[in-house]
Amino acid sequence: MRLTSEAGLGIMSGMQDIQNTLTELQRGVDSIYSIEELKRKIASGRTLNIKLGMDPTAPDIHMGHTVVLRKMRQFQDLGHKATLIIGDYTAKIGDPTGRDTTRPILDEATIAANAQTYLQQAGKILDTSEGKLEVRYNSEWLAKLSFADVLKLTGQVTVGQMLHRENFKNRMAQEKEIMISEFMYPLMQAYDSVVIKADVELGGTDQTFNNLMGRQLQERDGQEKQVVIVMPILVGLDGHEKMSKSKGNYIGVTDEPNDMFGKVMSIPDSLMKNYYELLTSIPAPRIGSLLDEQETHPREAKDILGRVIVEEFHTPEAAVAASEEFRRRFAENQLPTDLETISVSENPIGLLKLICEAGFASSNSEARRFVQQGAVSLDNDKITDPKAQVTLAGTKVLKVGKRKICQVQA
Repeated sequence: MRLTSEAGLGIMSGMQDIQNTLTELQRGVDSIYSIEELKRKIASGRTLNIKLGMDPTAPDIHMGHTVVLRKMRQFQDLGHKATLIIGDYTAKIGDPTGRDTTRPILDEATIAANAQTYLQQAGKILDTSEGKLEVRYNSEWLAKLSFADVLKLTGQVTVGQMLHRENFKNRMAQEKEIMISEFMYPLMQAYDSVVIKADVELGGTDQTFNNLMGRQLQERDGQEKQVVIVMPILVGLDGHEKMSKSKGNYIGVTDEPNDMFGKVMSIPDSLMKNYYELLTSIPAPRIGSLLDEQETHPREAKDILGRVIVEEFHTPEAAVAASEEFRRRFAENQLPTDLETISVSENPIGLLKLICEAGFASSNSEARRFVQQGAVSLDNDKITDPKAQVTLAGTKVLKVGKRKICQVQA
């Protein structure tokens, strides 16, 4: 049967819409398993169930976590439903990804407290309106599995498959122990996909093995396999390691505007493309012009990046104020407008104790590292002797690094 010209144009228009959607969804993505399957799911016209699992193993999330959350929000904006799975049960084992030792087991109170914080902070990115987001706790089904159910689950994957996982392979080669419970983690996460009948699962590159396991279990269960979309790991402020709170190279989603902006301004220029693509919704052509030094100075491009990120987590007014405050402090070398004054416990006072009382170090050893790195100054005079005693007459300005600054007085 021949199509009328209007029908033909309608089909072409529909195909173009699907292609535009795919192009949008592929932005910043590391890999997709598989793009053809995703295309078929989108072309079906039905509302897709988009899964993201998060184990509440720490109390806060940072910009690195928001990379997958932003991709989930993209799907929501396209009319699909997000299912955020809080891994309160999987957290009891802990994801072995990237570990060369077994994770310590968390207690239930810590897991519950972390989960609540995760939900609050994820809500800064996701559309939490009714019908757009469903939150599930995987203890809902994992805690109910009988021993026979668990044995059935373990019968769907081989030891060889598990040992193919990079960190298990490395630990075997180094003769480091691997607990049987750690083999269970990918199966438990994959079983989540079976229970909620996920159409798409999102994760970082470190979650690829776990997410692909979900495809295998769904197929064994007679379900249509989920598409796995893998996002790159965000590099931290140092420009080398992945963003991590333990490494101190992170931007927290609850950071104050001035801190958030200052941290963005501290990243190497080489990271700007990565941050623009993964942490903003600015169109690709505009990003291209911002990163072209013939069109935009790198200082201006980074300032725009900082303002866009601060605005997303605070307000447009806070973003502008943070930009102006940064320029005043660093370009014009002036003191912050909100400079705090700390009264110390004794006078004279040891330099290390002074740094700790100002809240700039959690211990003498951390304070000593700052001094040895040449990061400490008092009224712009650098102090490099960790044993130094400081006598305060009036107030002095204490600086530790680029962003820690306050006035101290006796």
